[in-house]
Amino acid sequence: MKRCHGIDVSEVIRVHLRPIAVHGFAFLAVMVIALLLVALPCSAQEVKVSSAPTSTADASGWEYDLSASYYSFRNQDDFMLAVARADRGQLHVEARYNYEAIDSGSLFIGWKFSGGKKLTWELTPILGAVFGQKEGVAPGFEASLAYGIVDFYTESEYVRDTEVKEDSFTYSWNELGFSPLEWLRFGLVTQRSMAYQSDRDIQRGFFAQVMYRKATLGAYIFNPDDSDNRYAVFSLGVEF
Repeated sequence: MKRCHGIDVSEVIRVHLRPIAVHGFAFLAVMVIALLLVALPCSAQEVKVSSAPTSTADASGWEYDLSASYYSFRNQDDFMLAVARADRGQLHVEARYNYEAIDSGSLFIGWKFSGGKKLTWELTPILGAVFGQKEGVAPGFEASLAYGIVDFYTESEYVRDTEVKEDSFTYSWNELGFSPLEWLRFGLVTQRSMAYQSDRDIQRGFFAQVMYRKATLGAYIFNPDDSDNRYAVFSLGVEF
């Protein structure tokens, strides 16, 4: 780890060692089972797509990945969010927990479009439903652009609260990444979310990810210049 000039690393990354809520893992397990059940009835015939299937695809053409992120705060309770994804050809299915709001789940379906050779791109319009502590509908999109070692990823959605219209909001996550090595990616990140309290509307910071086989370990530091709003996110993702 590079030394941060002028910043005490122990103050930048402060992890509260509280146990992660058990119901978060239980919900994640339910999501995994649901995604597997979706895949079982499908035939073994591959769906034609513009890009070749990756090595993570199983015999039926499905690809899966799971990710969990632990949000560590200084002045409020930590929480964990989880995401499960399944792709078959251009079809995209996604389930989330604690993503749009605490103690809330969401289900999304979308359709992927992609292209390019040197400059590659992918766009996935999605439509979902949010349920639990917050209830609503959420249209949005996920998109990525890559050229050489540089890439840009963005996802946005408008959460239309069906109970209290005034609680509707726009969520956004953006990453500008650099990958000088096959196993290393780092860059800048911004986020707008209602899942936690902050004096800032847009959170910004930097991140680093390490890849090993089908696993990705990441660390994000938001608002490093603001001690009152600084927080860290630690993520782990696995493809299978």
